[in-house]
Amino acid sequence: MQIETQKQLKPFNTLSLNAIASHYVQIHSPDELVEALDYAQQHALNVMILSGGSNMLLPAQINALVVHMNILGVENLSEDATTKTIRVGAGQVWHDFVLWTTEHHLFGLQNLALIPGLVGASPVQNIGAYGVEVGEFIESVQVYDRQLKTFSDIQAKDCAFSYRHSIFKDDPNRYVITHVTFKLLKKEDLKISYGDLKQAVGDELTAFNLQQQVIQIRQSKLPDPKEFPNVGSFFKNPIISQQAYDLLAEQFEKLPHYPQPNGDVKIAAGWLIDQSGWKGKQLGVVGMFAKQALVLVNYANADLNDVQSTYRAVQQDVYNKFKVLLEPEPVLFNSAGLIQSHQDR
Repeated sequence: MQIETQKQLKPFNTLSLNAIASHYVQIHSPDELVEALDYAQQHALNVMILSGGSNMLLPAQINALVVHMNILGVENLSEDATTKTIRVGAGQVWHDFVLWTTEHHLFGLQNLALIPGLVGASPVQNIGAYGVEVGEFIESVQVYDRQLKTFSDIQAKDCAFSYRHSIFKDDPNRYVITHVTFKLLKKEDLKISYGDLKQAVGDELTAFNLQQQVIQIRQSKLPDPKEFPNVGSFFKNPIISQQAYDLLAEQFEKLPHYPQPNGDVKIAAGWLIDQSGWKGKQLGVVGMFAKQALVLVNYANADLNDVQSTYRAVQQDVYNKFKVLLEPEPVLFNSAGLIQSHQDR
């Protein structure tokens, strides 16, 4: 294990924000993780866990030990007539893992192709796209419990998966994810009812074609972070009551909406942002992407203040028009390496 000091994190966050970590370490095994956490305790340092950096907002200086998870590997655990269970290291690139599952005739994750980040971050946000959420295919999550100082398995039923949420968001300083165990299907079961995906897939009803169409749709709408630094969808799609939706629908007939199992209604944040005049609009060096209003882009070496000024302006304009408050998806960190609320000023 090698501790580095004054480490530049710009290459490790997809919004490409300049951020200097006072202490930094890459983790390649569970044993190294324990060693790093012990180091932080001995030196009175907060710990900030860094995965793929695709869902975080970083300040210019972070006075903490940044623990960069890079545990790799895919291990077959068991299988039966219909499913196969595999354990995957937290440091595996998510998109590469999805491609791997398709190549090995394992199904369920194809709708989640091209989502940025690493496998270890996927349960935290319960990543989802095109009608599929990763929690549907997670068997368990392997963690180091910093409170109990032990490794443990958390079963999916105990992860409290919901829309863009899990127990790992409720208690972000307790668990460090080392591996994720998936139970995947051995027979194709395509989910193509979501939006433009059904039309794109057409008559070629195969998992490979579904995956390819998801990739092409995402590439046509979402900017490459290497060209336009971004964190993907910046705001969550709001979930509102049926009554609130009915009131909005009276004024805005074309509002895209998706009924939820509990009777609530999910509405499209990108449409709200577009209708509020922010699609393709910039505030200084930060703006909402011209091809997809839901994506915030760093156009020219922005800092966290630039990002916050822009997304708060978007929030205000959407609220003024629709009386709906958009909630940012990325996690906001302070200079102590701790998560803070987006409502704090």
